Amino acid sequence: MTTNAKGLTAEWFDRGDFARNAPDPRYPYGIDVDLSRQASASCRVELDYPAPRCGQWLLLCNVCGLSAVVTTAGRADDPRSVRVACKRAS
Repeated sequence: MTTNAKGLTAEWFDRGDFARNAPDPRYPYGIDVDLSRQASASCRVELDYPAPRCGQWLLLCNVCGLSAVVTTAGRADDPRSVRVACKRAS
């Protein structure tokens, strides 16, 4: 489990299988996922990159109660960080 300084946690859940398709060559070093829609208040968490296999990151904020899921494929184009908007600021 990964936690940032503001209390956003990311826990990875392994699906147990491997990607069947090649990674997107436009992202050889991963993707920084921004789900914040340029909100005035947001949090960012670094993810263990790349994920070992197909699975998902469950993001939970113990400050505002936000929850989100980001999927992985165990490839070079996996997410390496996620930014989310604070629910209290919306």
